[in-house]
Amino acid sequence: MKKFKTLLAASVAAASMTMVAAPASAEVSASVSVASLYLWRGFDLSDGSPAVMGDITYSTGGFYAGVWGSSGDDTYGQEVDYYAGFATEVGPISVDLSVWNYVYPGVSAGFADNGDTFGDLSEIILGLGMGPVSLTIYDNIAGANGYFYYTAGLDVGSFSFLAGGTDNNDEDSNYAHFDVSYAYNDSVSFTFSQMIDEDNDDDLRFVVSYSLPIEM
Repeated sequence: MKKFKTLLAASVAAASMTMVAAPASAEVSASVSVASLYLWRGFDLSDGSPAVMGDITYSTGGFYAGVWGSSGDDTYGQEVDYYAGFATEVGPISVDLSVWNYVYPGVSAGFADNGDTFGDLSEIILGLGMGPVSLTIYDNIAGANGYFYYTAGLDVGSFSFLAGGTDNNDEDSNYAHFDVSYAYNDSVSFTFSQMIDEDNDDDLRFVVSYSLPIEM
């Protein structure tokens, strides 16, 4: 399992992506946040240390592209992610299809022995939502050894519930986790995350995060 954790040390941003309706006109949005640890798909990538994150996104007519950055994880340091996608609604169903590339400046991260970081690890992400229910599928298309990661979410008032799990070529590396989050307000949120796998650290993780939009 340690090999899988190292192999997939990528962005929490993709794991926490939300469904958005297609904007009517061009728009630039940005935000900055700080969290008590870097929680990524059930793992604590920062080894208990706080993490600072920020993003900027340009969107128009349902298409969007942007950059997300983090102070980094305990293994590879600073992280910069590039993404582009399209979001729309089909009747009562929201659809979001995007491509993400995870980069660790100056470090190959072991995903590809090409002397560069861009393209070392990339995913196609399909998100579907209807009312309070969501389903997201992450497909590895570059780097790593091939894997799928899935999440199913449910929003109930200020609470959100998320179950995530993997489907990998190496069956011994598959795992699952369950998260419960509470949004105190638009800026402050709390998350409890529990691994559901005897081969992983089964300690209950607790994260406090504070996020603010940046006026553009």
